[in-house]
Amino acid sequence: MTTTTVDVDIIEPFSHHEAMRGQARELDRVIAVLRSLDQGSWAASTDCPGWDVRTLYLHVLGACEAGASVRENLHQMRLAMIHRRRHGGPLEAALTHVQIHDRSEVTPKELVDRLQAVAPQTVRGRTRLPAVLRNHVTMSIDGPVFEKWKLGYLVDTIYLRDLWMHRVDLAKALGTPLELSADHDGRVVAEVVAEWARRHGKPFHLELTGPAGGSYTSQPDAADAEHLTLDAVEFTRTLAGRAPATGLLTTVVPF
Repeated sequence: MTTTTVDVDIIEPFSHHEAMRGQARELDRVIAVLRSLDQGSWAASTDCPGWDVRTLYLHVLGACEAGASVRENLHQMRLAMIHRRRHGGPLEAALTHVQIHDRSEVTPKELVDRLQAVAPQTVRGRTRLPAVLRNHVTMSIDGPVFEKWKLGYLVDTIYLRDLWMHRVDLAKALGTPLELSADHDGRVVAEVVAEWARRHGKPFHLELTGPAGGSYTSQPDAADAEHLTLDAVEFTRTLAGRAPATGLLTTVVPF
């Protein structure tokens, strides 16, 4: 079978509604996995330093509960700002600290029950965010990149990538197969490829293998185009700092 090579310039960012559908699908997938875990699996170490599976999903639960409730979102942000003033570091790290600390007594069963209950509310709350706010409100980001983001980029793209990458973290921690499909996971990966290409701006040919893979190029006629071939999930893990990187793969893409 011949694989069509896609010019990254034609890959569109997620629309708001596409991102919301993707987040709903991610939550459905991971809740099914979490329901199947035995007690020991919750203590498995993940690629996130210092986090086991339970800690990882306390963070996800906290993020989802903030997405479902303006009051909870403001509560988390207030405490995160206080934590950052006292301890320094990026706001993202302070926010995840608050999410995990506030839920430190939650058992695995309670965690899954709460995540399942809040998931549709999270997607509904984010879906209803007005376009004027998504498109015009900006925020300063202080790690892993230092730049300004539109609120819509955070709510649509970053929140979807975060859910997706943590499901990757979960599968790796458990040593279990990762459910992947071309229409969903392949779309997530393709959107990451497009942003990676914009960030480094150099010519390349990229072959990503696996169910979420594809063939991508930018400036294909350039004599100095870098050629890369690797698994699609490993590509994203590398850009997210979870695997060693060289060459163009050292370009950071936020998740």
